[in-house]
Amino acid sequence: MNPRNYIIDQINHKETDLVPYTLSFEGDVEKHLDEYYGNTQWRDGLQKFLQRVSVVETMKKTSMDKPGHEVDLFGTEWRTDLRPFRLERPALENPTFERYRWPEPAEFFKEDDAVAEARVAAATAKEDNFVVAYLGWGLFETGWGIRGFENIMMDIALNPAFYEELLDRVTEQFLAYIDFTCKSLPDADAIMFGDDWGHQRGVMAGPDRWRELFKPRYKRIYDAVHSRGMLTMSHCCGSVIDIMPDIIEIGLDVLESVQPEARGMNPYELKKQYGKDIAFWGCLGSQTTIPFGTPNEIKTEVERLKNEMAVGGGYILAPAKALQPGTPVENAAAVVESFMWGSM
Repeated sequence: MNPRNYIIDQINHKETDLVPYTLSFEGDVEKHLDEYYGNTQWRDGLQKFLQRVSVVETMKKTSMDKPGHEVDLFGTEWRTDLRPFRLERPALENPTFERYRWPEPAEFFKEDDAVAEARVAAATAKEDNFVVAYLGWGLFETGWGIRGFENIMMDIALNPAFYEELLDRVTEQFLAYIDFTCKSLPDADAIMFGDDWGHQRGVMAGPDRWRELFKPRYKRIYDAVHSRGMLTMSHCCGSVIDIMPDIIEIGLDVLESVQPEARGMNPYELKKQYGKDIAFWGCLGSQTTIPFGTPNEIKTEVERLKNEMAVGGGYILAPAKALQPGTPVENAAAVVESFMWGSM
């Protein structure tokens, strides 16, 4: 069975003899691992199961005259030379679309040569890997990217008519992105979204408002993906325990990140309650276990995730976040070694 089929079987809730995984790194983590092992051969031991491709740049930015400053297609100014990058000036400083030019979906599509390259990459990768077409930020994050985070939270409460119009505009954008993606990448297996609905304690907009504002619009989006024979995947940080039944109801196939430190997001409890209805991808704690555990504790937790989360299928092993700069190199090595199927 090739790597792609391991992912497909797990998403379809079929047990596999070995657990598929994804593992990514940020900053200088890989460099420190090269130094730790004395070579780069450890990289060859990591199995690739999933190939990410994209023909839409939902966060497309261009450089400004000020160093480290970029502006996106909506008109928001960002400071991108910091970690994390931050919003400097929102495109819409007031809750109105008067005199505002809303960008057309096609402005976010990649150039023809990049689309052709992505199509070839997807077709080639599909022989061995599960192909995911990535769309970047979703409805909530695109909204606060246009208005600013504090402004958008106030809009949800005080300017509901404006906010619903904003969501409707963004929803139509995403339906156009999906149409273009499916036509451009017929070999993709799934479309992946990214929308951080949650903080550590719950849904930022509140579960009731999420159901009112986001649930019907995401159902349209997920239905559009499913109608084209593809699966839906979404990254979401924080706690979404209060809306798990809703996420399942509207057709999310795979929930990615699953931060175990957030309220109600204990992966083993989620597996018991919802494991027959949705697949989980992630679950290894990036706020606790990876940075602050011992290497043995990390390996023990990875083995538990493999042994319990993949029972009956429905699991892809991964850290909740990419391995971050500042991760103790021994801990990063413990993650690498415990994920690998073979020996170093």
